[in-house]
Amino acid sequence: MPLGLDGGVYIGIAYSMGYPDQDPLAWIEISLKELEDAGLRRQCRTRECSQGRMIRFGERLLLNFGSNDYLGLAADTRLIQAVSEAIHREGWGSGASPLICGRSISHAALESALARFEGTEAALVFPTGFAANSGTIAALVGPGDAVYSDKKNHASLLDGCRLSRADFRVFPHADVDTLDRLLAKPHRHRRRLVVTDGLFSMDGDLAPLDRLVEVCRRHLAMLLVDEAHATGIFGRLGRGVAEHFGVESEVQVRVGTLSKALGSVGGFVVGRRSLIEWLIHKGRPYMFSTAPPAAACCAALTALNIVKTEPHRRETVLRQSDILRKALRDDGWNVGASASQIIPIIVGSPERAVSLANALYEQGLFVPAIRPPSVPDGEACLRISVTYHHQVDDIGRLIETLRSLRGNFGTE
Repeated sequence: MPLGLDGGVYIGIAYSMGYPDQDPLAWIEISLKELEDAGLRRQCRTRECSQGRMIRFGERLLLNFGSNDYLGLAADTRLIQAVSEAIHREGWGSGASPLICGRSISHAALESALARFEGTEAALVFPTGFAANSGTIAALVGPGDAVYSDKKNHASLLDGCRLSRADFRVFPHADVDTLDRLLAKPHRHRRRLVVTDGLFSMDGDLAPLDRLVEVCRRHLAMLLVDEAHATGIFGRLGRGVAEHFGVESEVQVRVGTLSKALGSVGGFVVGRRSLIEWLIHKGRPYMFSTAPPAAACCAALTALNIVKTEPHRRETVLRQSDILRKALRDDGWNVGASASQIIPIIVGSPERAVSLANALYEQGLFVPAIRPPSVPDGEACLRISVTYHHQVDDIGRLIETLRSLRGNFGTE
């Protein structure tokens, strides 16, 4: 104890600094209070139903506009049947990493199916989309290299860039000209990688991949595109934004997830065979994680077949999204540059976003409030996700309810 201070005074000063000597975790309470005061403290809700058009929280049954289950497959009976049969055949747990003894016949079948679906030589399944992004970036670049990231990329891409220990450069959102200037600067980097979402998960806009591939080609940079929110939705065959722009052959690394439109769990990478073999050797989340359950792979296999045979699902989602987006713009809501099934209503402050979400909740509509750090400061919003389950009347109900609230919750 410092001379001249009694114990109570010392503890009080230390506590105010966040380091009380009686409880090394007391700083957490202080920090949580700061989050609460800033309108940024979150709570975990418990969903008491399957994922679908309606969602139940406690006694409240609400129309669900918060799900990434874009094609309505998360509770599809065909996926449920596939999982049930797989569990009886292969059990549940994988028991080891893929490189030890965790890779099953179903894992191999899914990787072959993903490669065929995506039109590539090979594919690799990861435990999650986050693991696929972070592990792949760190396998492609490291110290002595450079990685360039769109400012609004998903956290898994940003974290992968940081974990790689490559020189990390961030360019303004969708600003191809700035990226061009950055890549044109003299450098001594061994390798250079540009990473971007194909469909940005909060803004709902598309990366300008037609221009990005040209810049990367000119500067001999690798390009990684995360198609997590676009797989199953965009492109003639549902392969994503790269297919939508007709540039698949010029995107060296494509990443996707099985947990959104495909209704399962896990992530994947597709590309040339040598890329996939490199990731098997250097993708640490793949090497050192237990493989996903074989049953999850069977669910994804079933979902892939539905994507191929039922294109009306993605057509319906995009048509309904266009109707909703136009109506919201006409009513004066700020929906940014959304061009997809993801439609933000940008209201500015976290408090306004939470208040609007609560008002909709009271009207039986679940539309989640999105606050920093998920979006930049000043861009708090409601994130509307349109899915195949939504009916015309559901879209109309959301429009009318928002219209009734417009006077109190317009943009700042």
